[in-house]
Amino acid sequence: MRADGRGRFITFEGGEGAGKSTQLARLAESLRAGGLDVVTTREPGGSKGAEDIRALLVQGDVERWDATTEALLHTAARRDHLVKTVWPALDRGAWVLCDRFADSTLAYQGYGHGLAIETIEALTRLAVGAFTPDLTLVLDLPVDQGLRRAGGRGGAEDRYERMDSAFHDRLRQGFLVIARAHPERCAVIDAAGDPDSVHAAIRASVAGRLGIPR
Repeated sequence: MRADGRGRFITFEGGEGAGKSTQLARLAESLRAGGLDVVTTREPGGSKGAEDIRALLVQGDVERWDATTEALLHTAARRDHLVKTVWPALDRGAWVLCDRFADSTLAYQGYGHGLAIETIEALTRLAVGAFTPDLTLVLDLPVDQGLRRAGGRGGAEDRYERMDSAFHDRLRQGFLVIARAHPERCAVIDAAGDPDSVHAAIRASVAGRLGIPR
């Protein structure tokens, strides 16, 4: 918890199959074992309205939306998620771990689909204001490895996974560009190893950046 009583906001970013959900759950378990109040959530989603929008984005045909429509839908979902879930949890002193946040819109719709970065940044300012994560963990691994992992998950929420490999290459590079542009907030984690080693790297990063015991 901060000196002002607010909790911490940690986001997990990365391409398809990077292991964000698995590692988020492991970090949450570790932090709870240390006595912290931890809320886990995701984007798009994390509130009823945002979950309704999620279905529009992650299901259906690859060409269902253009980049601008996708960005608008993600931004609307993000605003509802913040108002209904994230900000109330932080206000009570909880640590919030979120599977994706605004960096994903910049990477997917910006670097991936080619929507102007300035447009996405303007949408983010409208929905989010000056609010930013305390720490963003960018899980990075080769595209082919990530898509192999993602392909084994099954399920209906595979719209982005079915986009071509060139899109996923741009996506990976976009996340790395974002991380380099914001070193005070972002930590790049090598996600190609086994889950235990990735968790250890994440735990060390959280300890070093946010001052909790390793």
